[in-house]
Amino acid sequence: MTAIVGCLATTLSASAANSIPANGAEPNAKKFSIAFVNDIHAQLEPHPELFWRDDHSKRVHNAGGLSRIATAFKQLEAERPHGMLKIDGGDTFQGSGPGAWTQGEVMVRPLNALGLDVAVPGNWSVAYGAKQLQSLSEKVNYPIIAANIFDQKTGDRSFQPYLVKEVNGLKIGLLGFTDPDVPTRQPPHMSKGLNFQAAKVLQPLIDELRNEEKVDVVVLITHIGLHKAVPLTRQLRGVDISLSADTHERTYEPIEVGDVWVVEAGAFGSLVGVMDITMSGGKIVDRQWELIELREDKFAEDEHVKGIVDEVLAPHRERMNREIGHTDIWLERYNVMSTSMDRLIADAVKESAGTDIALSNGFRFSPPTAPGPITEADLWNWLPLNLEIKVGKAYGKQLIDYWENEFENVFSRNPSRLYGGWLARPSTNMDVQFDSTAKANERLRSLEIDGEPVGPDKSYSLAAGARDGQPADQIHRVKRCHVTKQIGLTTHDAVRHYLAQRGDVTETGKPPVQCVVRPDVLRSQYLAFIKERQQEREAEMQGADSPADPKTSISPSVDSNEKEPHEKEMNDE
Repeated sequence: MTAIVGCLATTLSASAANSIPANGAEPNAKKFSIAFVNDIHAQLEPHPELFWRDDHSKRVHNAGGLSRIATAFKQLEAERPHGMLKIDGGDTFQGSGPGAWTQGEVMVRPLNALGLDVAVPGNWSVAYGAKQLQSLSEKVNYPIIAANIFDQKTGDRSFQPYLVKEVNGLKIGLLGFTDPDVPTRQPPHMSKGLNFQAAKVLQPLIDELRNEEKVDVVVLITHIGLHKAVPLTRQLRGVDISLSADTHERTYEPIEVGDVWVVEAGAFGSLVGVMDITMSGGKIVDRQWELIELREDKFAEDEHVKGIVDEVLAPHRERMNREIGHTDIWLERYNVMSTSMDRLIADAVKESAGTDIALSNGFRFSPPTAPGPITEADLWNWLPLNLEIKVGKAYGKQLIDYWENEFENVFSRNPSRLYGGWLARPSTNMDVQFDSTAKANERLRSLEIDGEPVGPDKSYSLAAGARDGQPADQIHRVKRCHVTKQIGLTTHDAVRHYLAQRGDVTETGKPPVQCVVRPDVLRSQYLAFIKERQQEREAEMQGADSPADPKTSISPSVDSNEKEPHEKEMNDE
């Protein structure tokens, strides 16, 4: 347990300017820089975006787009003649209609125009299957690296584990690591043929980079989420910089893990992070980090990349622009517990299914939808998987157990149990009150449907999208349901019908999931409560009488060929 405490001891730096102090003007100092993007989710074009800082006030800007990333890259490079690496943290090809309709192919030409140096696969990189992932990796003009993805038949690595780049006379080792939970986070058929191994593969490769490749700096690029990247960084020896992806966190200030900075750069191409590093005597003597908002008032679109994007999207414009509804309010998904976008979706599924309740995943992808027309492109941003709706029945006790498991996935004190995305999204006729600070299986305070307390022995009908590979008696993550069937309508059908019947969206109802000890709006999963939880756990562990086996802290997951806890199945946020 002492080893776990060491993994969890982290502090958030007060300012990016609080860098490692330079020892005066070092005559032999060398600089290099990194520009980092992650979780673009096939958002090729500029889009409405919400920005916020510590005061939680929202600012609305048109932002993002690969054309704007290209402009930012060029400006940053021009300001840094010492050299800059351009890195993509994964979840790049999935998340939009054109991405889904072309199995990610629509992204290749625009990405190839950005001059990227390296990328890692994300958890959604398997969305179109293992063969298509390999095909896409061969079509982009930069290497994709991953230390822990293997061919299930041959046992060979599917990607090179690391890349060594020389910048300004410095050898930089870039090491990739993708979430080992992919086979259970995503529907298993997506990653069929691939074996994902745990973090135990990393330390030997770091040693190899240091001792055999003789690199000056090791950059770890992980797609496991900030809540796992922080403790993983703590327990590895020889990492200098840790670039995190998956949870879409906006780390305006770097997170200090010993001498290592851990950072994440938001999502949807709306932000770019830039880190400047100064080396002297084989050590980092100065570093700076800035998370840059790619707003239209700050960065123009690069005309060349914009032209490529227009060309690849031209065959899809008619379908993308097809109007299916209208909203008078912002529909967005930047909240751990409940969002306007997901309330609309869950209510639509409930109405089409004719059930007591409906459940939807706590997805993170999709930029906001601004007031105005709702189009097919918006719908595919909200729901890049068009799932057939499954209905069935479950007893109240099953629903109670379901919510306790959901709370543990998101609010657990144990970082190894933090799993998937944000809380699930129920239809608005369900009222869920919980205490995130309570112990596991004791967090639920009240559960109501249509204003009536849920009876443990009472049967309720429910609906959710059905995912390939899911047990026949499971709906969403509610297990052992009865009288289950698929109704022939999809989640997209439900939303289209709901919007057509409703008219203009003027409100989406009261948030159905509320924490009794926290604000209704939590923008950040890690910074809002996981860091707090880890610090609480550290304090608890300081009183432990005996240390645990250090091996207990080595991995944020297990190998994909080992059996996973059933509670984690199909948790594909």
